[in-house]
Amino acid sequence: MKIVSEFKEFAVKGNVVDLAVGVIIGSAFGKLITSVIDDLVMPVISGLIGQPDFSNMYYAFKETPVGTTLIDAKKIGPVFAYGNFITISINFILSALGVFMMIKTINKMKKEAPAEVASGLSSTDALLIEIRDNLKK
Repeated sequence: MKIVSEFKEFAVKGNVVDLAVGVIIGSAFGKLITSVIDDLVMPVISGLIGQPDFSNMYYAFKETPVGTTLIDAKKIGPVFAYGNFITISINFILSALGVFMMIKTINKMKKEAPAEVASGLSSTDALLIEIRDNLKK
């Protein structure tokens, strides 16, 4: 029973719960970024380049017929498949940008407004000045 109570104490600590929430939010954020890339960004980039799908972009080291898919080209011989790398690189850049913007927003919200400087003296300061002046006399 000691192990169960130790595990319970560990599991309900604030840091573990915060970490679990972070992992869940990170997972959802990753799916959101993947959807943005796959459904919004990649079709625009593919439309500009004229290639409908980056996953079939490759360089074959052996003679392959024009229009051969990447899977079929790999069966024929070695290929340099750079299309998937392009997709993953764009995914990483957009994910990093999204995380940066989220952290920047959170940090901006955390900053406290600077304390206002009173233009006049407080009643305590005025009283202390009056006492000081009286002591000088």
